Amino acid sequence: MYPQNDFDALCAALKAGGIAVVRTDTLYGIVALASDEQAVEKVFKAKGRDSSKQCIVLLADAEDAPGDHTIVAELTAQSAKPLTVIIPATNQPDWLLRGGDSLAYRVVGDALLRDVISAVGPIIAPSANPEGLPPAYDLAQAKAYFGDAVDVYIDGGTVLEDIHSSTIVKVGADGSVVTIRD
Repeated sequence: MYPQNDFDALCAALKAGGIAVVRTDTLYGIVALASDEQAVEKVFKAKGRDSSKQCIVLLADAEDAPGDHTIVAELTAQSAKPLTVIIPATNQPDWLLRGGDSLAYRVVGDALLRDVISAVGPIIAPSANPEGLPPAYDLAQAKAYFGDAVDVYIDGGTVLEDIHSSTIVKVGADGSVVTIRD
Protein backbone atom coordinates (compact mmCIF):
# COMPACT_ATOMS: atom_id res chain seq x y z
CA MET A 1 0.00 0.00 0.00
CA TYR A 2 1.10 3.57 -0.56
CA PRO A 3 1.32 6.37 2.05
CA GLN A 4 -1.95 8.29 2.50
CA ASN A 5 -0.06 11.59 2.29
CA ASP A 6 1.10 10.72 -1.27
CA PHE A 7 -2.52 10.12 -2.31
CA ASP A 8 -3.71 13.33 -0.61
CA ALA A 9 -0.89 15.48 -2.03
CA LEU A 10 -1.34 14.17 -5.56
CA CYS A 11 -5.14 14.58 -5.52
CA ALA A 12 -4.92 18.08 -4.05
CA ALA A 13 -2.34 19.24 -6.59
CA LEU A 14 -4.28 17.88 -9.56
CA LYS A 15 -7.63 19.27 -8.36
CA ALA A 16 -5.97 22.69 -7.94
CA GLY A 17 -4.74 22.69 -11.55
CA GLY A 18 -1.20 21.69 -10.65
CA ILE A 19 1.18 19.20 -12.19
CA ALA A 20 3.09 16.38 -10.55
CA VAL A 21 5.81 13.85 -11.19
CA VAL A 22 4.88 10.32 -10.16
CA ARG A 23 5.96 6.81 -11.06
CA THR A 24 3.48 5.15 -13.38
CA ASP A 25 3.35 1.43 -14.07
CA THR A 26 6.21 2.01 -16.52
CA LEU A 27 8.37 5.13 -16.08
CA TYR A 28 8.05 8.36 -14.15
CA GLY A 29 5.45 10.62 -15.72
CA ILE A 30 4.67 14.30 -15.47
CA VAL A 31 0.92 14.36 -14.91
CA ALA A 32 -2.06 16.72 -14.99
CA LEU A 33 -5.81 16.38 -15.18
CA ALA A 34 -6.79 15.66 -18.78
CA SER A 35 -9.93 17.78 -18.26
CA ASP A 36 -7.92 20.88 -17.26
CA GLU A 37 -6.63 22.72 -20.34
CA GLN A 38 -4.37 25.07 -18.34
CA ALA A 39 -2.81 22.18 -16.40
CA VAL A 40 -2.19 20.28 -19.65
CA GLU A 41 -0.45 23.36 -21.05
CA LYS A 42 1.72 23.56 -17.88
CA VAL A 43 2.96 20.03 -18.65
CA PHE A 44 3.79 20.99 -22.23
CA LYS A 45 5.64 24.11 -21.04
CA ALA A 46 7.60 22.26 -18.35
CA LYS A 47 8.66 19.54 -20.80
CA GLY A 48 9.31 21.92 -23.70
CA ARG A 49 7.06 19.48 -25.59
CA ASP A 50 6.17 20.02 -29.23
CA SER A 51 2.66 21.50 -29.09
CA SER A 52 1.46 19.22 -31.91
CA LYS A 53 2.26 16.03 -29.95
CA GLN A 54 -0.47 14.34 -27.98
CA CYS A 55 -0.09 12.72 -24.56
CA ILE A 56 -1.26 9.36 -23.32
CA VAL A 57 -4.32 9.59 -21.09
CA LEU A 58 -4.28 7.28 -18.07
CA LEU A 59 -7.53 5.71 -16.91
CA ALA A 60 -8.50 3.89 -13.72
CA ASP A 61 -10.74 1.52 -15.67
CA ALA A 62 -11.31 0.71 -19.35
CA GLU A 63 -14.94 1.80 -18.95
CA ASP A 64 -13.62 5.37 -18.58
CA ALA A 65 -12.45 5.36 -22.22
CA PRO A 66 -14.71 7.43 -24.47
CA GLY A 67 -16.97 5.87 -27.06
CA ASP A 68 -17.01 2.09 -27.37
CA HIS A 69 -14.66 1.21 -24.51
CA THR A 70 -15.01 -2.56 -25.03
CA ILE A 71 -12.01 -2.74 -27.38
CA VAL A 72 -9.82 -1.00 -24.76
CA ALA A 73 -11.06 -3.46 -22.12
CA GLU A 74 -10.51 -6.50 -24.36
CA LEU A 75 -7.00 -5.51 -25.47
CA THR A 76 -5.94 -4.49 -21.95
CA ALA A 77 -7.20 -7.80 -20.51
CA GLN A 78 -5.18 -9.74 -23.11
CA SER A 79 -1.89 -7.98 -22.32
CA ALA A 80 0.47 -9.06 -19.55
CA LYS A 81 2.44 -5.80 -19.93
CA PRO A 82 1.26 -2.18 -19.72
CA LEU A 83 -0.64 -1.50 -22.94
CA THR A 84 -1.55 1.81 -24.52
CA VAL A 85 -4.48 1.70 -26.93
CA ILE A 86 -4.97 4.41 -29.55
CA ILE A 87 -8.63 4.71 -30.52
CA PRO A 88 -10.51 6.98 -32.93
CA ALA A 89 -11.51 10.27 -31.33
CA THR A 90 -15.08 10.99 -30.36
CA ASN A 91 -15.61 14.29 -28.49
CA GLN A 92 -12.20 14.86 -26.90
CA PRO A 93 -11.15 18.50 -26.47
CA ASP A 94 -8.68 20.18 -28.82
CA TRP A 95 -6.06 20.52 -26.05
CA LEU A 96 -5.84 16.71 -25.99
CA LEU A 97 -6.30 15.98 -29.71
CA ARG A 98 -3.81 18.62 -30.90
CA GLY A 99 -5.03 18.29 -34.46
CA GLY A 100 -5.23 14.49 -34.40
CA ASP A 101 -8.20 12.22 -35.00
CA SER A 102 -7.37 9.60 -32.36
CA LEU A 103 -6.15 9.50 -28.77
CA ALA A 104 -4.06 7.08 -26.70
CA TYR A 105 -5.37 5.56 -23.46
CA ARG A 106 -3.83 3.22 -20.90
CA VAL A 107 -5.54 1.58 -17.95
CA VAL A 108 -3.06 1.82 -15.08
CA GLY A 109 -2.08 -1.11 -12.91
CA ASP A 110 -0.36 1.03 -10.27
CA ALA A 111 -2.55 1.16 -7.14
CA LEU A 112 -1.76 4.78 -6.20
CA LEU A 113 -2.47 6.13 -9.67
CA ARG A 114 -5.59 4.02 -10.10
CA ASP A 115 -6.99 5.37 -6.82
CA VAL A 116 -5.98 8.96 -7.66
CA ILE A 117 -7.57 8.73 -11.12
CA SER A 118 -10.72 7.23 -9.58
CA ALA A 119 -10.85 10.25 -7.26
CA VAL A 120 -10.01 13.07 -9.71
CA GLY A 121 -10.54 11.77 -13.26
CA PRO A 122 -8.26 10.77 -16.15
CA ILE A 123 -4.79 12.29 -16.31
CA ILE A 124 -2.25 12.91 -19.04
CA ALA A 125 1.10 11.29 -18.36
CA PRO A 126 3.96 11.88 -20.77
CA SER A 127 7.34 10.67 -19.56
CA ALA A 128 9.11 12.86 -16.99
CA ASN A 129 11.82 14.40 -19.14
CA PRO A 130 12.31 17.52 -21.20
CA GLU A 131 11.83 16.96 -24.93
CA GLY A 132 14.87 15.15 -26.36
CA LEU A 133 16.39 14.03 -23.04
CA PRO A 134 16.21 10.54 -21.48
CA PRO A 135 13.34 9.79 -19.09
CA ALA A 136 13.92 10.36 -15.38
CA TYR A 137 14.70 7.04 -13.69
CA ASP A 138 14.46 8.41 -10.16
CA LEU A 139 13.02 11.39 -8.33
CA ALA A 140 16.35 13.24 -8.09
CA GLN A 141 16.69 13.22 -11.87
CA ALA A 142 13.08 14.43 -12.28
CA LYS A 143 13.70 17.27 -9.81
CA ALA A 144 16.87 18.22 -11.69
CA TYR A 145 14.85 18.38 -14.91
CA PHE A 146 11.84 20.33 -13.64
CA GLY A 147 12.65 22.00 -10.30
CA ASP A 148 9.89 24.37 -9.17
CA ALA A 149 7.87 23.97 -12.39
CA VAL A 150 6.27 20.88 -10.81
CA ASP A 151 3.96 21.26 -7.82
CA VAL A 152 4.32 17.79 -6.29
CA TYR A 153 6.91 15.02 -6.58
CA ILE A 154 5.95 11.52 -5.43
CA ASP A 155 8.82 9.09 -4.89
CA GLY A 156 8.23 5.72 -6.55
CA GLY A 157 11.78 4.45 -6.22
CA THR A 158 14.30 3.92 -8.99
CA VAL A 159 13.03 2.63 -12.33
CA LEU A 160 15.03 -0.46 -13.23
CA GLU A 161 16.88 -0.40 -16.54
CA ASP A 162 14.80 -3.29 -17.89
CA ILE A 163 11.54 -1.32 -17.44
CA HIS A 164 10.44 0.39 -20.63
CA SER A 165 7.55 2.36 -22.01
CA SER A 166 4.25 0.61 -22.66
CA THR A 167 3.39 -1.36 -25.76
CA ILE A 168 1.25 0.76 -28.09
CA VAL A 169 -1.44 -0.53 -30.42
CA LYS A 170 -3.72 1.44 -32.71
CA VAL A 171 -7.32 0.50 -33.40
CA GLY A 172 -8.52 1.54 -36.85
CA ALA A 173 -12.00 2.79 -37.67
CA ASP A 174 -12.65 -0.68 -39.11
CA GLY A 175 -11.65 -2.37 -35.84
CA SER A 176 -8.26 -3.55 -37.08
CA VAL A 177 -5.43 -3.53 -34.52
CA VAL A 178 -1.86 -2.63 -35.46
CA THR A 179 1.13 -2.67 -33.09
CA ILE A 180 2.91 0.70 -33.12
CA ARG A 181 5.50 -0.01 -30.41
CA ASP A 182 6.26 -3.35 -28.75
